[in-house]
Amino acid sequence: MQRRQFLDAITKTLAAGSLGGAWSLAHAAEDGLSASSVTFGSTLALTGPLGGAGTDHTLGIKAAFKHVNQAGGVHGRELKLVTLDDAYVPDRTVENVKKLLDGNNTFALISSMGTANTAKILPIVEEAGVPLVGPVTGAASLRQPKLRQVFFVRPSYRDEAVRLVDQLVGMGLKDIAIVYLDNGFGKEVMADAQAALAARNVKASGTFALAVDGKNATELAKQVIEAKPGAVILGTTGTANTAIMLQLRALSSGLPMAGLSVSLISSELPKLGTASQGMALITVFPDADKPKLIAVRNFHAAMKALGEEARIGGSAFEGWVNAQVMIEGLRRAGRDLTRDKLRSALGATKRLDLGEFSLGFTGSAPYVASRFVELSVLGANGKRT
Repeated sequence: MQRRQFLDAITKTLAAGSLGGAWSLAHAAEDGLSASSVTFGSTLALTGPLGGAGTDHTLGIKAAFKHVNQAGGVHGRELKLVTLDDAYVPDRTVENVKKLLDGNNTFALISSMGTANTAKILPIVEEAGVPLVGPVTGAASLRQPKLRQVFFVRPSYRDEAVRLVDQLVGMGLKDIAIVYLDNGFGKEVMADAQAALAARNVKASGTFALAVDGKNATELAKQVIEAKPGAVILGTTGTANTAIMLQLRALSSGLPMAGLSVSLISSELPKLGTASQGMALITVFPDADKPKLIAVRNFHAAMKALGEEARIGGSAFEGWVNAQVMIEGLRRAGRDLTRDKLRSALGATKRLDLGEFSLGFTGSAPYVASRFVELSVLGANGKRT
């Protein structure tokens, strides 16, 4: 697409009100790149209901970049990161991406966070031809063949829901209720869980919408308990997940609860205390707290070098992994770097061995690097058993 066509397309989109506001694209061609450095942009929650997860995730990226920079960077270029807070608000995510692509000279994007947030920026990313690595969402609806610039790392929520339902039904549990966050993420997870139950001739005993800020957790927990479920699937995350889990445990301490990978983020564990014990949780990355694998040991070393050993956990590990994928793409793209070369290099990365944990894309969109889906049961202090 020529520059005039590109501008015309954006103008029409703005006029339709889908992006909102004016967006200068004066620097959208190959920004953020010099002979000595390359700059990446990230918009994610640093405050709000997912603020803890976003903060930890960013530290994981920074730890990976620092390690590479200390060794001379990639092809002699220092890796830089510009991070903007969107507080898990989709409209702020859009504004942040506009700023990153125009004012802050960003070469590529890494780790957008949230289903609705990522959905709103995908048209911008594709039109601008800017690679985006590692959106922190498993929404299957976003994994479309037409998306040539987007490189998902984590598996889909649909994969997670199937694994979770298989376990619960296989244990003979019935009357399974679904509590879901009342936004695009939660509604998609609810639909995936319902479909997985229906495929096994099991009907959900009830679906319950939890406010994004968790303000209705007390009343909702009462409604869930009144439905007398045999188990509860949690399509929730962040501070809202903490709120509903605490209320459910207070009303029925022995109620089986099972969540997706994003349900219980590491920054929320101290608030839950013993309430997380016995919870079944899907995991889509190796245990970041147990350095049995080389990849996890390398992650720990990088976090210690950054001075953030206390923030070691699943969210930071996912950020570190996303950064490894971006770094590998840069290496394969070569010294004569362009966005198109980075995109091609990422797509051609069929196997990236991080040390007993491997990732890889199939070579065609939708690009998804990992199918790692496991089920754990949390023990004391929220640790995997």
